Amino acid sequence: MRKLVYYVGSTIDGFIAGPGGEYDFFPTEGDHAAYLTATLPEAIPTAYRSVLGGDPPNARFDAVVMGRGTYDPARTVGITSPYAHLRQYVVSRSLPPADYPDVEIVSGDPVAFVRDLKSQQGRDIWLCGGGNLAGQLLPEIDELFVKLYPFVAGSGIPLVDRGFDPRRFTLIEARPFDSGAVVLRYAPAGPQPA
Repeated sequence: MRKLVYYVGSTIDGFIAGPGGEYDFFPTEGDHAAYLTATLPEAIPTAYRSVLGGDPPNARFDAVVMGRGTYDPARTVGITSPYAHLRQYVVSRSLPPADYPDVEIVSGDPVAFVRDLKSQQGRDIWLCGGGNLAGQLLPEIDELFVKLYPFVAGSGIPLVDRGFDPRRFTLIEARPFDSGAVVLRYAPAGPQPA
């Protein structure tokens, strides 16, 4: 069965963006960037893939699921297909599907949608964000792949926006870089507290 992988950048204090959706303070250069680009080239938006020397094959994912807040920065500058090399699903109850034919708008229950998607043939599925969607999909997340950046934001969009509901994960990789970034990978730790 396919895995749902929440691959996202975060501050030390657990924010994936600032209060207004700012993410431009996350470093895009450094030794961590070369590792991430080589490991998951499909996470580079289509418009920037030329910096990789062409169009590298997808290493792990063939689909991306994102919330409207994650989709909006591209959409507001006229990019309606930010990851054209992947099947793109945008969870939104307000975007009219006819206006965005390059992506599939998911207006129903995201949990049921992801469960169905995971049961289909294909590669793993990238949960791109945001925090609210990750909160809804937390029981379906098979791996957390967090790029932990050496910043404290103080406030913003949390990694997971959900009511108090402790979930244990097991560390499967921790890779520090000279840039100060740390790549952390976690898998669910089995049966969860009731």
